[in-house]
Amino acid sequence: MSVARFKDLCVDVSCPSAMVAFWGRVLGLTSPADNPDVLVGDVPEKTIWINRVDEPRTVKQRVHLDVHTGSIDNLLRAGATIRSPATDEQSWTVMEDPEGGEFCGFVRDSVPAYRLLELIVDSAGPQAQARWWAGLVGGDVRSRPGTPYYWLENVPGLPFPYWVFVPVPEPKTVKNRIHWDVTAPALQPVLDAGATLLRPKDDEIGWHVCADPEGNEFCVFLR
Repeated sequence: MSVARFKDLCVDVSCPSAMVAFWGRVLGLTSPADNPDVLVGDVPEKTIWINRVDEPRTVKQRVHLDVHTGSIDNLLRAGATIRSPATDEQSWTVMEDPEGGEFCGFVRDSVPAYRLLELIVDSAGPQAQARWWAGLVGGDVRSRPGTPYYWLENVPGLPFPYWVFVPVPEPKTVKNRIHWDVTAPALQPVLDAGATLLRPKDDEIGWHVCADPEGNEFCVFLR
């Protein structure tokens, strides 16, 4: 039985207004007039908090988004740039957002209104990571013979189809600029599962900041 539930996503940026406009256009989300630094959809789990931070992006992002798009030109018009075009062997185009953050565009004949396809997490041990997160938030661990990556499907509350863990040789060295939030009845079961408490809830924040076994930050909101 899972001990937590997926809540939403958070993206660290240097210029919230520009990045709200960019990701809203790319993902098919809107920003409410009374809270311009958040993107919302038709269910709360599609929420993306756009958080201003002082530190700039300095390394390849270990967490990135893959998106549906009708054409790469649509992403370029939104403000993205191409880092690596699609090929016969690679069906997606590696893009950069206006602040240089990586994401991938998958061209579709039919594009859904909500265009987030999957969440990608670089991992030292993809299988262990997928199993750990499935144990925490539920879902089914999947893999494909002959490929080194693992993914989760059918995660309760997850508003996109796939949560993917891919192998990389380099270790995590800085705070992730994209992270996710979860809700849980209590913090201790999350810690007992193997999470590390980085910062407890206090007078300044209403949530607990934790890290998974590979150091990926996530926030726990008690319900």
